[in-house]
Amino acid sequence: MGKASRRKKDAAGRTKVAPAPYTARPFAGLPGEPDWVAAYEILPAATATLTLKADAVPEGSPETVTLATVLPMAWPALRRDDGSVLIASQSGSTSGDPSRDLAQALLTALAAEPGAPITQLPRATAQTPRLQDLIDTSADFDVTIHEGFDFWLDGQEVTGEAADSLERANESIVPTTPITSAPAAYWCRIGERTYIRLVLPDDEDAATTALARLHAKGEAHLGEDRRLLGAFRAGGLLVPVWEVPADTEAADHEGVIADFTSRYADALAATDDLTADERRARNGLLSRQVTLR
Repeated sequence: MGKASRRKKDAAGRTKVAPAPYTARPFAGLPGEPDWVAAYEILPAATATLTLKADAVPEGSPETVTLATVLPMAWPALRRDDGSVLIASQSGSTSGDPSRDLAQALLTALAAEPGAPITQLPRATAQTPRLQDLIDTSADFDVTIHEGFDFWLDGQEVTGEAADSLERANESIVPTTPITSAPAAYWCRIGERTYIRLVLPDDEDAATTALARLHAKGEAHLGEDRRLLGAFRAGGLLVPVWEVPADTEAADHEGVIADFTSRYADALAATDDLTADERRARNGLLSRQVTLR
């Protein structure tokens, strides 16, 4: 659909631009889609470097920008004194397409004067580029998990409300560690309980069916003491959640996650009709699913 077809006139003859269309999988087409979903939904303190397409951003833009899960005062973006740019993945989506919202934050920060936090953004529309248009999708998306939000500082002194925001953020952070035997697998401790969350890379319907096949055979758990609690939907992907013994660390689960991903791949490849038990398992999973944002 061309730009002209996305515009129409209001009663006064002014041009109106269509809102950003809803996108079920906003990060599809980006490298590491499951980690993008994790950064958007579940990681407390993480960063990643994004390489920009030189011909898609304003002249004089930096070659790279930093994606951060959260910025001080819930700013959607920040341009530091040295001209470097950070955009926040969890600042909240105001349209039906988080990719466009983040692209809007990026473009706004690139146009800002150095030293300026971005406190408000223009609403993304159907004409707003998407992240897929602005960043180099051939570059890896490598997420770094931080123990706190001190990466906000980068050698700069923060005072006042921003300093208070940093202190509150560090006090409330959920300890999170990647499990390296599978992409986008994360151990976390919430209060006195410990969980594993795994962002599956496949369409959520196909992933739910595969998980149901495993559940019907008793193979969706990671072991007797690592029970599947259910799964939630995020960014068009499925995220199973297991509760694991509270005294375990991420490294203790590398083997069982590797085994699960192998079983899951086999279940995903199955093409036979679901059995009655598998249909019941699928309905049970769907009844307990929650959609984040």
